Amino acid sequence: MKLIGSTTSPYVRKVRVVLAEKRLECQFVEENVWADDTTIARSNPLGKVPCLVTEGNEAMFDSRVIVEYLDTLSPIGRLIPPSGRERAEVKTWEALADGVMDAGVLWRMEATWPKRSDTERSAAWMERQRGKVLAGLAAMAQGLGSKPYCSGIHLSLSDIAVGCALGWIGFRFPELDWRGEHPALGQLHDKLMQRPSFADTRPR
Repeated sequence: MKLIGSTTSPYVRKVRVVLAEKRLECQFVEENVWADDTTIARSNPLGKVPCLVTEGNEAMFDSRVIVEYLDTLSPIGRLIPPSGRERAEVKTWEALADGVMDAGVLWRMEATWPKRSDTERSAAWMERQRGKVLAGLAAMAQGLGSKPYCSGIHLSLSDIAVGCALGWIGFRFPELDWRGEHPALGQLHDKLMQRPSFADTRPR
């Protein structure tokens, strides 16, 4: 298999962490989708990463689709419950974490996209996305509470998604004091960073 992605993308990192936790071999091909010479459209017509190219040369995209597929390839460290309420809980955590990242990406793009001048940037739009990020972080903290992990007592996709979101927010928005406001999230992130799967995929 081949994973096309960027080392700064939190969605790509989510897939890379799952690959490591599942002990699956996969070639990582770095791609800058914003570069003029990007070739991502050959694999994903939407021009986005991550994109997983299987051994049969079939392309699979959207991190949620990819990680669910990867979880079925090995019985090692099952990350997504097979059915029922437990599965819905894990997928809801993933949706929350992805939603925080979605809002953060929109906020950052509005603030930094070089093809838009400062007079064209919308402060109201950026504030709206910032509000979603802050609300999402607060919801994560409330849902985590004093539990060792987001969904019970073992690592799951819930924690991987949340950990990638926290890492990216810290990377792109260091001015946000989410650790000070939500100490439990900081403790969870520190615990996750002790795992090679997280330490080796730190955004850079």
